[in-house]
Amino acid sequence: MMELKRSSSGQSKFRSINSIILKFPRFKEGLKEIKGVFEQFDEDSNGTIDRDELKKCVKKLQFHVKEEEIDDLFDSCDVDEKEGIQFNEFIVLLCLLYLVMDSSSSSDNTSKNGSPELEATFNTIVEAFLFLDKGGDAKLHKKDVIKVLNDECPSEKSPSHVTRTRFKEMDWDRSGNVCFRQFLLAFLDWVGIDTDDENHTTKR
Repeated sequence: MMELKRSSSGQSKFRSINSIILKFPRFKEGLKEIKGVFEQFDEDSNGTIDRDELKKCVKKLQFHVKEEEIDDLFDSCDVDEKEGIQFNEFIVLLCLLYLVMDSSSSSDNTSKNGSPELEATFNTIVEAFLFLDKGGDAKLHKKDVIKVLNDECPSEKSPSHVTRTRFKEMDWDRSGNVCFRQFLLAFLDWVGIDTDDENHTTKR
C-alpha cells in the first residue's frame, strides 16, 4: 500500500523534521474530527470500539471494503489483543483503511471516505512516513532514520541521543526496522493526542 501511495504522490512534500513539526497543530485539528467519530460509534461508551461497532463505522464513513478485510485490520490494530480498538488504535485503523481505499480506487478527485479533512490528515501522516522512508521499501531503518534526522537539514541537526530515542519509540520489537503501523502509533504520541482517560493509551 505504501509503495502505491509513493508512486501516486511522488516524493514526500516534507524537507525537514521541523517542517513536519510545524504541521502538528493542524494535524491535531484533524484528530478532533476522528475523536468525534470514535465517540459516536463507541455505543457503550467503554472507551473502545468492538467489531460490530467498527463495521457500522466503516459503513457510515463509506469505506467500501469486504468484511474479512475489516476483521483483518481489527486484528492488526488491536495491539493489546483485548478485542477492542482504543482511540489511538482507531486512528491507525482508519489511516490503513484510507490506504486500502486509495490503492484500490480509480483515479478520481473525490474524497475516498466522504471527509476531505480526514483525507488531508491521513495524507499528512503518509507524507511524514515517506519523508523518513528513504529506502522506499515501506520500512524505516534505524541508520537511515538517524541519518535523515541529522543530515536532511544540517541547521536543524538533533543531538544523537534524541534521534536514537525517537527511533526507539517507534521500534517496539527492537528489530531495527519500523513498519507504518509502528510509526503511526509513535507519531501520535509525539503529536500528543487528547484522551479523557489515561487508560486509553495503548501499552505496547
